[in-house]
Amino acid sequence: MEDYISTLFQDWAPSQMLDGFDTFLSGAIVTAAARWTDAFRGARGCFFTFHRAAPRAVWPSLPNRNFYLDLDFLDALLTHLAMSGRRIVTIEEGLRLAADGTTRDTFVNFSIDDCYRDTYEEVVPLFRRHGVPLTLFVTTGIPDGTMSLCWAGLEDTIRSRDSILVDGEEIKTDTIERKLATYAALQTQWDGPAMGEHYAKFCAGNGVDPLEMREKHAITWQMLSELAQDPLVEIGSHTVSHPRISELTPEEARYELGGSRERLREKLGVPVKHFAFPYGRMKDCGPRDFAIAQEVGYEGVATTTKGLIRPGPVPYAYPRVTLNGAYRTLLVPELHMAGASAAAARALGRV
Repeated sequence: MEDYISTLFQDWAPSQMLDGFDTFLSGAIVTAAARWTDAFRGARGCFFTFHRAAPRAVWPSLPNRNFYLDLDFLDALLTHLAMSGRRIVTIEEGLRLAADGTTRDTFVNFSIDDCYRDTYEEVVPLFRRHGVPLTLFVTTGIPDGTMSLCWAGLEDTIRSRDSILVDGEEIKTDTIERKLATYAALQTQWDGPAMGEHYAKFCAGNGVDPLEMREKHAITWQMLSELAQDPLVEIGSHTVSHPRISELTPEEARYELGGSRERLREKLGVPVKHFAFPYGRMKDCGPRDFAIAQEVGYEGVATTTKGLIRPGPVPYAYPRVTLNGAYRTLLVPELHMAGASAAAARALGRV
């Protein structure tokens, strides 16, 4: 997903500032500025979302690194939010605070979409250490084993090898630059209905067991059952198979939205009140899809249109801001919380 404000900042800032987020601005300066901005602008909420996270030692070597947050950066961000007096809340509490209209609190939610094994092993433990909640929007095909996780398998193979075979041709992946370029090229080539066929052929040509690769990255129902008992974990739905809902028939959309909700309730025994649309931009979901979500029982749905949650009536389809893993500086989430990324997206007509 494009991050316009982050891109502008990247063009302005020296690269070492982005890599050394913990040294280029002191936490005290950013915290003081954040408190002043909040006091000036009044109460509001910002719902952040991301997909995966990895330790700092691993993050630079990931061919799809923008898909991950650096865990050290996430740790620093949670510390910064606490120091600046922001409340970290569940979706449920955030929507309640906004609807109240009388609160002076600035509140933040973090949700993680899809849910891979690192959600269980890395992300939830970090939020536990900070004592703050996290929302999990689960794609049920991952623990059910009906999704191949081909992008994770492709990335893992490229990361671990100095060369790969694609359609019988050897491609060198012996440097991080080559790994990044190879992954980006194949992601573009494979994206579409034939993605599964491309991945199956790739696995066969490179001696990769797709089932073993899926199990390496997939979260399990046992893991989710444990997480669902944690009072800091809120469970929401993210479809059965992660399609672009706007491209489905009404019957297909109803299955993806309703089927995932029922599966989560059946396996975890928890209420599933909220849903997050895959991709989540205006072209990916619309009024028809919001109506279907209401029909199958969701109290609210999350998109990835940029924006803030303002006090007062809350729209049924509310905005979330995607945190791009490439931008490891506290200034970027502060710009998001100030509404700058939403303003830039609207100005560019790209929402």
